[in-house]
Amino acid sequence: MSATLTASASPANIVPLSSPAGIEAWSVQSDFVPLVALAFNFEGGASQDPPGRAGTAQMLGRLLDEGAGPYRSDIFQERLAARAIELSFTAGPDAIGGSLKTLTANSDEAFELLRLAVAEPRFDEDAVERVRAQTIAGLKYQLNESGNVATRRFFAEAFPGHPYGQPNSGTVESVSAVTRDDIVELHRRTIGRGRLKVAVVGAMGSAEIGRRLDHVFGGLHDVTAVTPVADVAIGGRGRQVVVDLDVPQSVIRFGTAGLSWRDPDFIPAYVLNHVLGGGAFTSRLFQEVRERRGLAYGVGTSLVSYRHAAMTWGYTATKNERVAECLEVIVAEIAKLTRDGPSDDELDKAKAYLTGSYALGFDSSTKIAHQLAQIAFEDLGIDYIRRRNDLVAAVTQDDIRRAAERTLGDGSLLIAIAGRPVGL
Repeated sequence: MSATLTASASPANIVPLSSPAGIEAWSVQSDFVPLVALAFNFEGGASQDPPGRAGTAQMLGRLLDEGAGPYRSDIFQERLAARAIELSFTAGPDAIGGSLKTLTANSDEAFELLRLAVAEPRFDEDAVERVRAQTIAGLKYQLNESGNVATRRFFAEAFPGHPYGQPNSGTVESVSAVTRDDIVELHRRTIGRGRLKVAVVGAMGSAEIGRRLDHVFGGLHDVTAVTPVADVAIGGRGRQVVVDLDVPQSVIRFGTAGLSWRDPDFIPAYVLNHVLGGGAFTSRLFQEVRERRGLAYGVGTSLVSYRHAAMTWGYTATKNERVAECLEVIVAEIAKLTRDGPSDDELDKAKAYLTGSYALGFDSSTKIAHQLAQIAFEDLGIDYIRRRNDLVAAVTQDDIRRAAERTLGDGSLLIAIAGRPVGL
């Protein structure tokens, strides 16, 4: 990693550009290494899955590089491998994303293959059935995997009747019901220029980037037909739901309210979460649940921010006979932190860690591209990277108390457990 790229996350080096066809992107140029990394997001994702066909977006994402244009899947993959081109696609709740990494010497081939993948995917029947079979095999394996069972039940209870309550990968039944026409139609509705966000990092100037973007995305339609998704708050707080599994250790998922990445109080909530359960070995939950009581090997929390929902989400696992005790400790620590807040020392250490470690998310061209594409997708502004550490450093105890009231609130949790807990 060059010094140029290490420093390239500065807004002074992030250049907004618009291609001749009007495709907007953020770019960071560094000629130290002869490669280019590109990341992009299309509005859509699993929230756009047809009713009863959860998993369609994930199948779409997996099929985009399974043959495109004149190339069937095996030939397409051989062309990628022959030139060490890395191309991948993902489908989350709100977006279908992709990334490309290539040596500049192979840019012509790389960008043409990317164009074919997004604009002319084949969706050959044999590829569709192969991906379906692989997906179903994975889903069947997960049926009795306690972590997956607990997570799926948690989201079903948290967002009943909402797209976020459906598993991104679907179920055996829903994936079996997905047709090729479903995939083609979802591609038509989501893969367009209407809400495309792109970031490019590496040895390529703005003029060339503009030409490349027009080549890849210029042929896509301007308007996507994304179905509106309703805003929703986490439901089921105050409830415990148990899925019976004959295992010696129960897996626990718990959650309560959260804040969107775009909310002004997100940064205080982020610092608060670091103190509660996001700080790995230093967090209160880790110290109380694992270090002092030996109740679990791991425990933690994170802030989840979707387009239309947000929550504070946590995880742990413990022996069946110690589940009740473990939950008591978690609930007590949340209540204590909400009531008293962190100590000044805890707050200072949390802010120091969060500001000092931020640069680790920008230590490669690919990481920088993904970070920029996500920041653009969230509409946080091109100066967010410059502002972010100042926002963290400015968090006060008053900010923490306000964030705690808005997120942890009265401490009521939705809890989903997979196992045979004793004493609940």
